[in-house]
Amino acid sequence: MLSSLELCAGAGGQALGLEQAGFDHVGLVEIDNHCCNTLRLNRPSWNVIEDDLKIFKEDAARYLGVDLIAGGLPCPPFSKAGKQLGENDERNLFPDAIDIIDSVRPKAVLIENVRGFLDPVFEDYRVYIKDTLKKLGYETDWKLLHASDYGVPQLRPRVVIVAIHKHYSETFDWPKPLTQVASTVGETLFDLMSSNGWAGAKNWKMSANQIAPTIVGGSKKHGGPDLGPTRAKKAWAAMQVNGMTIAEDAPEKGFNGLPRLTVKMVARLQGFPDDWHFTGRKTPAYRQVGNAFPPPVAKAVAGEIIRSLSSRSPSRAVA
Repeated sequence: MLSSLELCAGAGGQALGLEQAGFDHVGLVEIDNHCCNTLRLNRPSWNVIEDDLKIFKEDAARYLGVDLIAGGLPCPPFSKAGKQLGENDERNLFPDAIDIIDSVRPKAVLIENVRGFLDPVFEDYRVYIKDTLKKLGYETDWKLLHASDYGVPQLRPRVVIVAIHKHYSETFDWPKPLTQVASTVGETLFDLMSSNGWAGAKNWKMSANQIAPTIVGGSKKHGGPDLGPTRAKKAWAAMQVNGMTIAEDAPEKGFNGLPRLTVKMVARLQGFPDDWHFTGRKTPAYRQVGNAFPPPVAKAVAGEIIRSLSSRSPSRAVA
């Protein structure tokens, strides 16, 4: 089994997908306490390292030789919702991730980020990242992947960056989209929405006949959980969902109006299995879900990385 070291692991979306693909985690680095508690709750055997990446990198060489470094680096530096400061944003952790890659020298790297990373304003920075990794022996590529192409009932376009050591890179291909169309919100959530006996659940299922807009995790600097900006809330309203807040429970039997989603419902829309539990109260739990990388997408990419790394004989592997 191939090994992986995860940076900025969050609540485990990418880590779960990598596990499903066949990677064994030697460490998961995450600074947020709620996320760390979620990882420990769901996988007590995982080595969860609650630390700042800038501090962790000073001793990262102890993981020398791990097969894969993966991570969901902070998105705000490249997000259209922010100021798009990129490399000048104090939250940009690409330089720290590259330092860790240099220390660990994995066979492959997998990093996900927002679609804003591909904007023209960041072209020079993309070239810098690619050239820097090339000097370390890696061939780097990136692609905008849509979660709905891999069975997730949500739009969620994400940029996935894959760097494969030159000894393995010739055999890497991006995962092909599934031929099966992703389920609608109504199909995905009907059993949860009707779990408290709500009489309107069947009609709601028929109205919620699209895949979900991109789930937005929100910022710690702003208020409680909601389903995103005005445009997203309008899309939810068109599917008969109140996107203004998140509910504690499914609607009761006599409920009237537009139902709200629960954390468990949003987690299912992100591709998490129902037995993956999120710690903390509603707001931090929702943020963990909303900021996650959908496990099915991570699994699809990781599967191609495994195929690429397994295509070379041990005698030709990187020292």
